[in-house]
Amino acid sequence: MKYALRATVAAVATTVTLPFFGPGTASAAPVSTGPDGGAAGAAWTATEDGGQQYPDINIQWDVPITMSDGTVLKANVYRPADASGRPIDTRTPVVVNITPYTKLVSNLADHANSIPGLSDLLINLLRQIDLSGTPLSGLTDLTKSFGGGELRNFSVDRQLIKSGYAQVVVDTRGTGFSQGEWDMLRQREQQDSVEVVDWAAAQPWSDGKVGMSGMSYSAINQMQTAEKHPDALKAIFPIVPGSDLVQDVLAPGGGFGLTFIPLWLTAINATKWVPDVQSLLQGRFDTKWLSDRVASPMTYLDVLLNAYASVRMEDLDPRVKGMLTDFSSERQAWLGDPSRVRVPTFVVGGWHDLFTYSESKIYNEIPLPPGQKQLLMGDTYHINSGNQYSKPGLPPRLDVLQRAWFDKWLKGIDNGIDGYGPVTLYQQGTGGWATQDGFGTGAPTEEASEYRRMYLSANRSGTAQSVYDGSLTGEANDDIARLTVAPGLTTVCSNDAAQGSAGLLSIIDACGKDSRIAELNGLTFTSAPVAGETTISGPIAVRLNTVQDAADGYWSVTVNDVAPDGGSTVLSSGQLMASLRQIDDSASTRSAGGDYTDPRPYDSLDRREPTVPGEVTTLDIGLSGTQAVLAPGHRLRVDVFASNFPKGLPIGPMLVDTGLKPEHIQLDPNAPSFVNIPVRGNPGW
Repeated sequence: MKYALRATVAAVATTVTLPFFGPGTASAAPVSTGPDGGAAGAAWTATEDGGQQYPDINIQWDVPITMSDGTVLKANVYRPADASGRPIDTRTPVVVNITPYTKLVSNLADHANSIPGLSDLLINLLRQIDLSGTPLSGLTDLTKSFGGGELRNFSVDRQLIKSGYAQVVVDTRGTGFSQGEWDMLRQREQQDSVEVVDWAAAQPWSDGKVGMSGMSYSAINQMQTAEKHPDALKAIFPIVPGSDLVQDVLAPGGGFGLTFIPLWLTAINATKWVPDVQSLLQGRFDTKWLSDRVASPMTYLDVLLNAYASVRMEDLDPRVKGMLTDFSSERQAWLGDPSRVRVPTFVVGGWHDLFTYSESKIYNEIPLPPGQKQLLMGDTYHINSGNQYSKPGLPPRLDVLQRAWFDKWLKGIDNGIDGYGPVTLYQQGTGGWATQDGFGTGAPTEEASEYRRMYLSANRSGTAQSVYDGSLTGEANDDIARLTVAPGLTTVCSNDAAQGSAGLLSIIDACGKDSRIAELNGLTFTSAPVAGETTISGPIAVRLNTVQDAADGYWSVTVNDVAPDGGSTVLSSGQLMASLRQIDDSASTRSAGGDYTDPRPYDSLDRREPTVPGEVTTLDIGLSGTQAVLAPGHRLRVDVFASNFPKGLPIGPMLVDTGLKPEHIQLDPNAPSFVNIPVRGNPGW
């Protein structure tokens, strides 16, 4: 590890002289050190927060961009302007944000963030709200993210524009004021993104260099666009992106994303009906927009309803089958290939984000040298990225990092951002923030962890209140037992439920930060206390020797850090339908001993193998990569559940096949159940 700072370490205040670094400036860039960037980080913050080159911005509303198939997308174009509001004559780089949440929402967020005096007051208030130590401390994470630059990344960064950038916010086809049918990140929409980048580069006010920004959906389409190599695209800054969308959020392990997906589909389908009122008043209303909405009034919501209304596989809508068949066109569109990315990429993720499974893998698979690719992983959910910032030892705000990234790769300013990280992450447990040269399979030898088995045991640990309080042992054991767990509802209050709600439920600490409520209806397996500081770093795999009482079973697993006071904090999680257990070895990884470290299931209906009631079925369940430090006296725990409601729920036919019957782990020394965990340090197991 190059550098690490614990949150408890006192900071020494320093006075920093902040030089100006522009294209061709002879001065050397400040050196970036540690998670906060050191002197370089202070300079980046001063650059973003200080006075800018131009005093105002000019906005062109609803600019039409015609796609190759004739569909017209609508964009708001923000450009630097003089004091009178007239756009400057100088060509500038362009930053593109393509969103399905309507640029109207982006505009409202921008204006709420730009009211003189009032906006600064509100932002400062959000930054000062601190409920730490209360049962609602998770609310602090949310308010601090809004005060930490996240709104600028989501909508428009006026400081960025005033410094000499154009920013273009585009409604995805079939959403907002754009024509067409919403394509949900599939092939036509991906082609649109390439054409939007080409359009932005060709405008008379553009210098031909384009970057892309945005969060979530707008981060995913950044990755998709970069994989297609439009000539003008020079850098991207995706915040909470996904790349393997079925395994990330749609149906990880076959358990359909019941919490997030319906809310998400409803939000996009509702906002896409908001009309362009100004065009109505001016007599230039787009009737093609209206006919497109009538033709597809609630895109994909009918697919969701069919998935749960059907009780037989043969009754499923072909579009449901397409989502859950690995060779379909939809699945091919939703499975990215980060190895095709060739432009500098700064990935921002979170250990409990919706797309955690993909985020560290995206960084590892991009074939660029460290510095040209960066990874920032916080202890965050989907909606509170960047909630720790701007203090000694903490990363700069997200808008600050984005500004430095684009200044480097779009303007050629030598500001030291390429020396940041390249992997900056929050170590869960007691680790705090750290910088590293890599992560997981991409870590250099001195930072790499060694995978080892921890075996599930029937010996009671005496540490948990659960259906069965078992142990984890460092050596194989001779235990023979059948441990039973039934589907239940305690996971309504769980870290997975908080993750599935994009972080909304995380405001309740008893759910997001402690698994003891959820564990009341689970099997727990807990290790002895670690003897010394122990780091877990990388993806995790759990092998279960199972028995079903029906033709299918739904399993979910978490790996937890258990404190001496009994608090049980989830570090990572995974889930799998027993009938979808076939593993795609070409997309999976194994440790030196041959055990899986990242078993990726095909998650495909054509490979479905119903279980035989009463017979043993071996399951390999992958858990997202993570990093955590277990302090001496803490324990490692594996929780096993027979359901994961409300984060996930099998589609109708598979739910019927489970019969909601109890499920069993068969402990057998000849076919052991274990967790394959990446460890370094001195656990003493």
